[in-house]
Amino acid sequence: MAANTPTDLRRRLADVHHTMRRAVLGRRRLLCALCVVGAVFAGLRALAPAPPSTVPVTVAARDLPAGSTVAAGDVETVGFPEGTVPTDTSDAAYAVGRTTTGPLRRGEPITDARLVGASLLEGYPGLVAIPVRIPDDGAAALLRVGDRIDLLATDQRTGATERVGDDIPVIALPHRDVSGQQNALAGRLIVVGTTSELSEKVASASATRYLTATISR
Repeated sequence: MAANTPTDLRRRLADVHHTMRRAVLGRRRLLCALCVVGAVFAGLRALAPAPPSTVPVTVAARDLPAGSTVAAGDVETVGFPEGTVPTDTSDAAYAVGRTTTGPLRRGEPITDARLVGASLLEGYPGLVAIPVRIPDDGAAALLRVGDRIDLLATDQRTGATERVGDDIPVIALPHRDVSGQQNALAGRLIVVGTTSELSEKVASASATRYLTATISR
């Protein structure tokens, strides 16, 4: 077989060049369209605003009832846009092991106001904490931690009603355990703050009479 001469190589190169040129020209509209699309996409990316910076925030990973002890699986960290983060948010290390002061919804930021601090009475100087049972569970469900209530005690035999405390703060709403058999004690347990002197009167009324809580503020 004869060796390829320079003339043959040039001819082959010319054929390849001609073939490629015809292929490009035949698809020039498609290539132009692709170039335009690429240019538009690059322009849009260049003009698009940068994503807003976020701040890590500890939130509830599931619905948590009041009085729950926060476990590691109950919290997660999500990014909140700057300027939308609530004040006094707690990190996961602080939240785990503490008790919720009220119900938390999934995704709700966990702030220090939502957790029982080092002392249940932190922020209530001069008061003692006393648990009382409100027989009307529906009425007790309206209460929130931080509410101020007046306590009324009614003698169910005579119907006589006595005011046993005014402007009493609700400082905790323990989780009601509904598992197993129904508790013999009806109603809802709440924790209020009173003076030492008033606590005896409130405890006696809670044990012997029907308590009603009216929200004062």
